[in-house]
Amino acid sequence: MELYKLSGRRSGGVSCDCHPVGAAGKTCNQTTGQCPCKDGVTGITCNRCAKGYQQSRSPVAPCINCDSYCKPLKGNLKINMKKYCKKDYAVQVSVLDMETVGDWAKFAVSLVSVYKSRGEPLKRGDHVLWVHMKDLACKCPRIHMGKRFLILGTSEGAASPERPGLLADKNSLVIQWRDIWTRRLRKFQRKEKKGKCGKA
Repeated sequence: MELYKLSGRRSGGVSCDCHPVGAAGKTCNQTTGQCPCKDGVTGITCNRCAKGYQQSRSPVAPCINCDSYCKPLKGNLKINMKKYCKKDYAVQVSVLDMETVGDWAKFAVSLVSVYKSRGEPLKRGDHVLWVHMKDLACKCPRIHMGKRFLILGTSEGAASPERPGLLADKNSLVIQWRDIWTRRLRKFQRKEKKGKCGKA
């Protein structure tokens, strides 16, 4: 994947053309013209992602290896009491819109149901869901507009003064909503109230 390009100069007046985002520095090899590239970036000017890497839209790590970064979701499509107990919140949201804020994707979501809310109580209605561009590029979590999702997440690293709201990352459980889960989640709620989470 080709990164957008700006040019720089090396000493001696010969164009270096090191990519402003992909290169780890502005000076290149005087003989070959090879620029020093960041991890996962390749090309003489560090202008594209290496094989097996994907563009992340992050200036810090412009190319990431999703295979080593993301855990496969196969086993995560099941929700059970153990997963429910481990998380700080369990909510059903409808994804309405998205905008980019720096290295983050800011999703406008409507909170349809709250099944669990440890700490700051979550209320139904309009909320913001933050996902780092690195996570989004690797599709962990995979989020689609206009769809409903079940999100099981933790409060750690979530709401900060710059990013108030929910946060989903590669450790969150974000699965497209299925209506059959309503009854199961209500059952988990009842078990938690009876103190079963300590035993799960």
